[in-house]
Amino acid sequence: MTEPLIPATLAFRDNGAPFSRQYDDIYHSAVGGLAQAEYVFLQGNNLPARWQSRRVFTVLETGFGMGINFLMTWAAWRADPSRCERLHFVSTEKHPFSRDDLHRAYDATVSDPSIATLARTLADAWPFLVPGTHRLEFDEGRVTLTLVFGDAGETLPSLWLRADAFYLDGFAPAKNPELWTPQLFKQLARLAGDDATFATYTSSGDVKRALLQTGFEYRKVDGFGWKRAMLVGRFAPRWRVRRHDPPMPLAVDERRAVVIGTGLAGCAVIERLTARGWHVTSLERHDGIALEASGNPAGVFHPMLSRDDSVASRITRAGFLHALQRWSALVDAGHPLTRGTSGLLQLAGSEDEARAMSASLASFGWPAGYVTPVSRGEARRLANTDVANGGWFFPEGGWIDPATLCAAQCAAAGSRLERRFGVHVARIERDGNQWNVFDERGQAVARAPVVVVANAHDAARIAGLRYTTTVSVRGQLTVLPPGTVPGLQLPVIGEGYAVPLADDLTLTGATYDLDDPDSSLRANGHEENLARLTHMLPGLRDAIDPLKAAALDGRVAFRCVAPDRLPMIGALADETEAAREALRLRGAWPLDLPRSSGLFGAFAYGSRGLVWASLGAELIASQIEGEPWPIERDLAESIDPARFLLRALRQGTVR
Repeated sequence: MTEPLIPATLAFRDNGAPFSRQYDDIYHSAVGGLAQAEYVFLQGNNLPARWQSRRVFTVLETGFGMGINFLMTWAAWRADPSRCERLHFVSTEKHPFSRDDLHRAYDATVSDPSIATLARTLADAWPFLVPGTHRLEFDEGRVTLTLVFGDAGETLPSLWLRADAFYLDGFAPAKNPELWTPQLFKQLARLAGDDATFATYTSSGDVKRALLQTGFEYRKVDGFGWKRAMLVGRFAPRWRVRRHDPPMPLAVDERRAVVIGTGLAGCAVIERLTARGWHVTSLERHDGIALEASGNPAGVFHPMLSRDDSVASRITRAGFLHALQRWSALVDAGHPLTRGTSGLLQLAGSEDEARAMSASLASFGWPAGYVTPVSRGEARRLANTDVANGGWFFPEGGWIDPATLCAAQCAAAGSRLERRFGVHVARIERDGNQWNVFDERGQAVARAPVVVVANAHDAARIAGLRYTTTVSVRGQLTVLPPGTVPGLQLPVIGEGYAVPLADDLTLTGATYDLDDPDSSLRANGHEENLARLTHMLPGLRDAIDPLKAAALDGRVAFRCVAPDRLPMIGALADETEAAREALRLRGAWPLDLPRSSGLFGAFAYGSRGLVWASLGAELIASQIEGEPWPIERDLAESIDPARFLLRALRQGTVR
């Protein structure tokens, strides 16, 4: 069960130095935080020289604190004409500041105007204080800050990245011993790249011994300010200290990719790859984008809550928060989206459920800007109509027109995207270090070192997967005529949903018909949608009862769903090689599995494409580029397309 975050409390000593009441220690030297960051961490890791002319450079920090080290690293990167193409800064923090306190801290301590500007930008982008991984992008995505909120002893094992430099900056070992243990340094060794360096202000004997035990070598140098000595060094193990080497970028001669499918999944991948400089050819069997399930007139987006904060809850929370970041970036770049901005109301199935969930939300300590429990009376006021029960309100949830999102993502890709419509992909085939893509007539239609199958039901078939199964779910939507749901200003969801559209129309649905290929509208489907709606919103019964179901408008779409209801996102397994090695792989873990080089999947999004697509695309792009993953490794493994192959291997059923 996820532990609630306890935010830091902003306090200052008499000399103006910010300090932590939890640890009774200062956040940085009273001599100056900016100067300390420059001397200890940048110079201690020989930066910026070591990142120059690199494509990607990754810094891993233990203890984000006020973020001074990140700000100084960002400023140094900006000032360096030979800087790396992309800078990743990953940092853990058990007690993050609130956004308001971060602004106050910067106003009180950062006097350099150029750093103050960056500090305001960071504080403005500060995420909700909820546990997990938060990815923020700056300077058009060339600087990425990945914040991991939670206890480092628990969060560091969940990271997957290749660190080039370590900033060891927890509170003093005597005050915060948990950040200086051999167990923690073992996790750093697991993530260290070749010749990774480290720097820290401390020269404690316990720290030196822990470094040596885990494969690091150190040397003492003059300390900063009043400290006599500090440590710098590098990862230089004399023996093998880890089972798997940290991730590397995919070896390709040129950065070209083929993305099959242009719904929510495919368009998100297109945007994330082209943002990194890749040239993408999109293949779509229809004559335009977002014409299947992604072509619905509106879709709702919100996190999924559970009383135990399950894997599904954690992955939807991560996807929801990442989607909000990416959508804002699209709008800021001049790519408008059609979406609601009034929040989303979710109704409980009963008053008992509403009370139990309210108690659960309180125990997690979710911030009000993320989710707020509401009574039946408060829910009635928000919905502007009678409701069956209380529930919870998501201020940042809502509805969006998926087609406008897909269009914005393709527009953001610009000239790096080649669109090809009317192409029916039948199969793909590896040829050396390239993939050939063939149509239904057997003609090669595209060739690239990377292929992403993002075409829902056809993805597993095209990729030749036997152990990755999905089912088709027919969903019929109903459009209610003007005046049926007067005054509805925000989406209401529960057993069904009601979404206000333009021209006073209301969208409701959707049916869940397994393996039903009928694409025509059916009266009984409309009746089912209306029954769920009136049970959820009983005040609408008088307006809905006279409606003739057979005369209602609507739409039918087909959702692709995995047996465990989680998406398929990431590198695809080489099932042929796995079958040959089935005995050896019977006790395998995801990192042990052979993968099909350059082949990735983004499908089985079910009804949560809006929540999962952006995060899934970021994960795939990060895997291709060898960048830090945007979510915890256990979450990435829960959506790994190879998870069903892994189960079959463990059960001994792979032949």
